[in-house]
Order: sequence, then structure tokens, then C-alpha cells
Amino acid sequence: MDHSTGTMLGDKASESYLVSDIKGGKKPHVRSSPKGRCKIDIGKQIFCNTSLNMRNITAVGFDMDHTLAQYKPETFESLVYEGTIRKLVYDLGYPKELLDWTFDCKYMVRGLVLDKKRGNILKMDRHKYVKVAYHGFRELSKEDKVGTYGNTLIRNSFDGPDYAFIDTLFGLAGNYLFAQLVDFRDKNPEKVPARADYFRMYQDVKAAVDLCHRDGTLKQTVAKDPKRYINEDTSIVPILKMLRDSGRSTFLVTDSLWDYTNIVMNFLSASRTLDCGITCNFDWLQYFDVVITGSAKPGFFNEGNRANIFEVEPESGMLLNTDNGTPIPQVGITSPKVLLKGLNKSCRVFQGGSVGHLHKLLFIQSSSQVLYVGDHIYGDILHSKKVLGWRTMLVVPELEREVELLWELRDMRKQLRLLRNERDLVEDQIHHLKWALKFESHCDDEKQKMTSDQSELECRRDQVRIAQKQAQRECHQKFHKIWGQLMKTGYQNSRFAHQVRLIDY
Repeated sequence: MDHSTGTMLGDKASESYLVSDIKGGKKPHVRSSPKGRCKIDIGKQIFCNTSLNMRNITAVGFDMDHTLAQYKPETFESLVYEGTIRKLVYDLGYPKELLDWTFDCKYMVRGLVLDKKRGNILKMDRHKYVKVAYHGFRELSKEDKVGTYGNTLIRNSFDGPDYAFIDTLFGLAGNYLFAQLVDFRDKNPEKVPARADYFRMYQDVKAAVDLCHRDGTLKQTVAKDPKRYINEDTSIVPILKMLRDSGRSTFLVTDSLWDYTNIVMNFLSASRTLDCGITCNFDWLQYFDVVITGSAKPGFFNEGNRANIFEVEPESGMLLNTDNGTPIPQVGITSPKVLLKGLNKSCRVFQGGSVGHLHKLLFIQSSSQVLYVGDHIYGDILHSKKVLGWRTMLVVPELEREVELLWELRDMRKQLRLLRNERDLVEDQIHHLKWALKFESHCDDEKQKMTSDQSELECRRDQVRIAQKQAQRECHQKFHKIWGQLMKTGYQNSRFAHQVRLIDY
């Protein structure tokens, strides 16, 4: 990865001061902090390649799921996987032997593309060239890849309905299950439901995953034991305190409803659960000015959205009518006691609404005054930046390990660059010899010598190519045995990295 990116990316895929450190072999910088100078691990640093003047930012907002709340893939995705299989078997008629299948939480990654029609899983570069391809779990040969996806018209159709992008963390379990079903159907076509081709199987898996999220079973399980499914992060509260102490407003916008939001945020801020009779409180609300639940992003970011906004009474969860966020007394009640109960708190909690309501509640005069942190390229970042003009920060937790690996593998990556430079030099020499033999006049002895030199160079070129290919594969597998680096495909930026960069253009 030539342009390194960190755990949190600014408005573009980052190219920071640390890139030169990784390339040049220098040690990571030691940064100062309010308590004095301290070393920040390379995987914990923030990278950006565009300036952001925080003096102009008056409000900082956060998504919750997969942003503040980082779910553990080994438990949470396994929970999604098991729930999806049960729905496939008991609701959609798939064979019961699926119940014995197991899930590998490390196999599937973001940045891949599903070919729903052919049952293939692809990784491509920014030019839409397919570099890695699997049919289920069987790797496609180079000839199969070129024959299927080498045509320009095919590459231009990747945005069509036959393809699905794996750009979020929500669908990893379902996509792994799709690969399993592809293999299962190839070996046992008589055991899958009638007319269940690859495309239909993808639709069934997606419907089952969506139902797992909608029917509440996943969140009920997580709520009973948040520590099993969510990573504890002791840095969240200090960051929120720092932002508020600086005079900025803070807000939370999440698609989750109030009851689940309260449990998760309690866990993240104070590690409280509902077990053993311990009751969630609302202390975490002191770190926010406004909390909006059930936001239905990305529609929330549409300024023309006329969705109603309701105020949530935290203790009871009751929804109260508002006039664009202003409390409305209930009919027949002259003294709005319930409303005052919520208004006495420094933070107000709402459900629904739109970005227009949020701007009004926080007295935001210009969209450029808002910095929003999220994990979903389309649901969080693209719409809030492109439609509204908010400043954005993309959370990519996978890069914490990758940036550390870039530092550890700096010698291997340097050797790769040297091999590539040698290959280019040899190929250039071959090209000049071919040109001279074809277009220049030489005696027979000179031609024989040039022909011999060309043969030797071609032999050397083939040797370098083999060495380079082997070294490239070894480096590739250090990041992921199958898919390699998240932000790279070979020497090119990956399609995922390209999508991240497009956010700023």
C-alpha cells in the first residue's frame, strides 16, 4: 500500500506525514498530548490528506453501531450467521443440514464484489480489473477471470443489479454464507429449493440477514450481554469530554431505537448492563447535546425529508409529539409535566426527523461547521458530505492492523519495489534491442551479438517476474491469506480505496 491509511480517515483516503515514515524506514512520530509528550502507536494514529481547521467546527456528531460501538466479529457476526441460517431453514425451505455449518469470521472482508448471477466473489482494482476471483471457495484461474471479466462492457456493468458491493461490516456473515451456498448448490443441486439459482440464493440470504436485524432478536441477545459482543473502549468518554470542554456541541445520530441505544451507550460509557439487577441510567447523556434515534439514514440527510420528529422521554421511552422539535402539550393536559421531565436534562433525545431538525436544535448556521464520524461509506459519509457539505471522518477499524503490518513489512515491500524496478529496466533494454534490430543497420556479427543479448535479457526478465510474483503473493498473504490488503490490489489502489477517495470529489 503506497498511500497508507489509518484507523480513522479524513475527507479522503489518507496520505499523511506517516507515509514517508513507513516508506523511508523512520520510526513513528512521538506526539505531544495535554499531559506531555507520549508515544502513539502507529495503529492508533489519525491520518488525513486534506486540512481540517477545527476552529471552524462547532458541532461534532457520531454514528453508534460500528463507529462508537465496535462489534466483535467472532461473536456478533457468528450470531448473525446462526440467525440467518435458522431463517433460511425454517422460513425459506433450505435443508436442515445447513444448521451444522460453521462460520469463519476472518474469511470475508470489506471491499469485495459479489457476482450474484455467477456465484463469484471478486476483488478488483480502481480501474475495475478483477485481480482475485473465487467461485464460492474455489479460486478461478487467470484464463477464467479474463474470459469472464476481461471485456470492457463487463467491467462497465459492475454497478448493475447483478453485482453487490461488500463495503460495510453489516453483511460479512451473510456474504460468507452465500459462498457456502454456492459450493453446496454445485455439489448438491437437488437439495436447494426449486429454482434457487445463485441470484435467488443471494436474495434469500439478504432477506434472512435483514430479518435478523429487523425482528429484534439480534439486539435482544446483545443487550443481555453487551461485553460478549461489543469491544470496550475507554477512550470514548475522554474524547467526548474534550470536545465538550472545547465549547463544541456533540450529537449522536443512529438508526437504532432508544431502548437499544441506551443499553449500548451505557456499556460504552460505564460498562453497565441489565444483568444482576443493575439498571441502566442516563449518565452518558451528559456527553451529548442531542441524541437522535431511529434516524433511518441516509434519508435523514435529505433536507427535503419531511419525516416527523418525536421527543423521547428517556425513563419510559414514551414518544412525545413536537412541532419541529418544540414540545407540544398533550391534548387535555394543561401542565406538561412529562415534557418538563425531559427538558430538565442537558441532552434531548429524539426519534426520527431529518437533518433540518438537527441543525435547528443545535443552532447550526452552516453545514461546513459540522464534523460527522461514521463507518458506512454511503449511509453515513457520502450523503452527509455530498448532499449537506458536512466535514466527514470515516472509521475503518481494519486498518489498525494493516498500518502496523506496513511498518513491520517495510523491508519486504522495499525488496518488491527493487524487483519491479529491475523488471522495468530489463524490459526497457529488451525494447531498445528489438527496435535496433528492426530499424537500424548492423553487420551480421553485431546482429548476432544483439540477438544473444536479447535472449539473455528475456531469460533474466522471466526470472525477475517469477521472483516478483512470488514475493508479491507472500506480501499479499501477510495481510489476508485470500484477499490481501484492504486498500490495495497488487500495485493499484483497490476499488474500496477508490470509493473512499471519491467521497471528496
